[in-house]
Amino acid sequence: MSRPAVKPARRADAQHNAEKILEAAVTCLSRNPDASVSDIAHAAGVGRVTLYGHFPSRADLIEAALTRLLGQGDEVLERLDLAGDPREALRVLIESSWLLIAQASAVLEAAQAVLAPGRLHELHAKPEQRVGDLIGRGQAEGVFRRDLPASWLAGVMHHVIKGAATDVADGRLDRTDAPRFISETVLGACRPVDEERGPAGH
Repeated sequence: MSRPAVKPARRADAQHNAEKILEAAVTCLSRNPDASVSDIAHAAGVGRVTLYGHFPSRADLIEAALTRLLGQGDEVLERLDLAGDPREALRVLIESSWLLIAQASAVLEAAQAVLAPGRLHELHAKPEQRVGDLIGRGQAEGVFRRDLPASWLAGVMHHVIKGAATDVADGRLDRTDAPRFISETVLGACRPVDEERGPAGH
């Protein structure tokens, strides 16, 4: 009579292992984009055979880790109200999701070595468009500088976030300070430019 419960229990165990492996992949790849399958399996507390049972190759694992992170970021951003002042909306976006963006950037670096460019673009298109659209709206409303492309300013944001994440990991920046430092730096970079006096307000 107990046999019908075996398969659901095994499925639950398998799902738990897959989640542990993905969490370990994100952690390991965020620290080192060249992290090996053995490193990730060890961090997850599973054997290589178990890992390969869920993810047939390192590329499959990296793609799954990146997809997971981007999905988590999308869930966070979907709950945010980004319809008001673009400056405040960008601040809210950064402070709510900077850590997920930093992790995704690190995993993306690993993914660039194993995934086709078209697949990378497909995975990253939605978050890139969200940030680009917000900055573009700010430019249209005159609160963000227009002399640089929105795509460039979005790239600046991602570089600042990645640098902050590295500083936090190396102990040069307190994690609680990172959101404010990032948002102030990025908003300063986006501030409209007065051709004669430089950045507005100076």
